[in-house]
Amino acid sequence: MTSSTASSADSTVPVRFGLVGTGPWAHRTYAPTLADHKAVDLVGVWGRRLDAAAELARAHGTSAYDDVDALFAACDAVAFAVPPDVQAPLAARAAAAGCHLLLDKPLATRPDEARAVVDAAEAAGVASTVFCTLRHAPLTAPWIAEQAAADGWFTARADWFGALYTPGDDAHVRATTPWRAERGALWDVGPHALSVLLPILGDVTSVAAHAGPGDTVHLVLRHTGGASSTATLSLTTPPAAGGTVVELRGTHGVSTMPAGRGTAPEALASAVDSLLEAARGGTPHPCDARFGLRLTAILTAAERSLASGRPEPGPAQ
Repeated sequence: MTSSTASSADSTVPVRFGLVGTGPWAHRTYAPTLADHKAVDLVGVWGRRLDAAAELARAHGTSAYDDVDALFAACDAVAFAVPPDVQAPLAARAAAAGCHLLLDKPLATRPDEARAVVDAAEAAGVASTVFCTLRHAPLTAPWIAEQAAADGWFTARADWFGALYTPGDDAHVRATTPWRAERGALWDVGPHALSVLLPILGDVTSVAAHAGPGDTVHLVLRHTGGASSTATLSLTTPPAAGGTVVELRGTHGVSTMPAGRGTAPEALASAVDSLLEAARGGTPHPCDARFGLRLTAILTAAERSLASGRPEPGPAQ
């Protein structure tokens, strides 16, 4: 273990965390959760705009950094709240500096950039966790684990109907993250759907994708072991029609994911706990950077299917 991560092996010593990002997600969720976590010492914030980093740092009694590598040198772990194509190269640098990684989803939008993060983390021997919310939320995480332990699932459906972009609501569109407006539901809520389906039904062996209204995407997936699933993903759903449902059918009957998920800060605090446990014990978390790479590879295959109109084989591991 490198000198910068040595203190993370002692559960009585707060782990020095840095935060990369100053956008709405960093303000609302990451910074307050890290600042309030009893096992964390939030030592600094870096952002692409120093004035924004300074404002966020002042609000949580920490320091703003104008040099991201200096922040990495001061940390045991780094949390990322930046767009995926900004996150991936910075995460690889943080891993090379000996920092454990708390990553946002998707890890990256290109498999080669996601693989670079995995390679850097494995070369440095640091732990990683991708914050797929449902894998850490207090009600859904136990449900996913329970269903993954059961055999006999035949098929599943995962519907993510969001109203992030309401037609005519220009103010709402301007307020959201630009990369979401560009990449749409496939890349924003697609990782959530896959993060539930894969641990229960197994890896994806083929994917077919079809466009619906707005940014809606319909996926048809085949999984190892023969099960199939569908996922409907949208951020342009009429507000009255929004909602999330995951339903499984198999030899045990029907199981539906609990509707209540708690708050994002609760789930993030659990993700921090998972990362620290992986850092201390050396056992990778199931939702680590390698899992994040898998999500990126499957979503890239879905993009190819959208463009070609044909099913795509599940990308090689």
